[in-house]
Amino acid sequence: MRPFFRQPIDDVVACLEPIVVIKNPARALVPLFLSLIVSWVVYVPIHELLHALGCAATGGEVTRLEISPRYGGTLLAESGWFPFVVSGGEYAGRLSGFDTKGSDFCYLMTDFGPYVLTVLIGVPLLKLAGRGRRPVLFGTAIVVGLAPFYSLPGDYFEMGSIATTRLLTFLRGGGNPPIFEKLRSDDIFKLLEQLCTQPTELGLHGASDIALAVPIILASLALSLLFALATYRLGHYVSRVLLRKQDSTPTARPVVSV
Repeated sequence: MRPFFRQPIDDVVACLEPIVVIKNPARALVPLFLSLIVSWVVYVPIHELLHALGCAATGGEVTRLEISPRYGGTLLAESGWFPFVVSGGEYAGRLSGFDTKGSDFCYLMTDFGPYVLTVLIGVPLLKLAGRGRRPVLFGTAIVVGLAPFYSLPGDYFEMGSIATTRLLTFLRGGGNPPIFEKLRSDDIFKLLEQLCTQPTELGLHGASDIALAVPIILASLALSLLFALATYRLGHYVSRVLLRKQDSTPTARPVVSV
């Protein structure tokens, strides 16, 4: 299990080592940060559109996708290509209007949609950046390859909360809607704020409900980390195929004396 937990750290360290030892770090850091900024601006709208695609492809319906103007929200909204896109919102981007038709599978795929890029592109880029000492690739790889980890309080927490509440519902012999459904959230900080200030909005009435909600949130957070690591591990396996990378060091040939 150790590689499962260490692999992302090891891959990032492999990319950082050449930058640390270089005589003029600016030669590596400038292209790294430029590629990181450009990649982030391009990635945000693609990320949000893939949320919508994940929902629609698994039988759901998308009605509102908010994208900030600074990430092309105005351009996308006025283009007419995506009638559900709205420019604005309190986040860089958020799928705020969608219907999964009661399907948790659809809900999970809606959350997971953008991270297909992590598996197919991001992690292989990170591996390639580490092997080839290419800071430009490293900047893009940080944005796409490490996306599951900076999304732990958001999309991945929501995936964890979907799984946790569905499991509890199953154990209690229920169906739809799942118990503690309002603990499903794509913003753990906002959820915790509501838990402390407005628990009734989460369907929690009394100290006993709140006491149950706390371990559910903690379990969801733990699952979110496992899901993020599993996504990265899947990208690791894809990288081995794409880059033909071997896990083990080749065995040295025996020396024969005559």
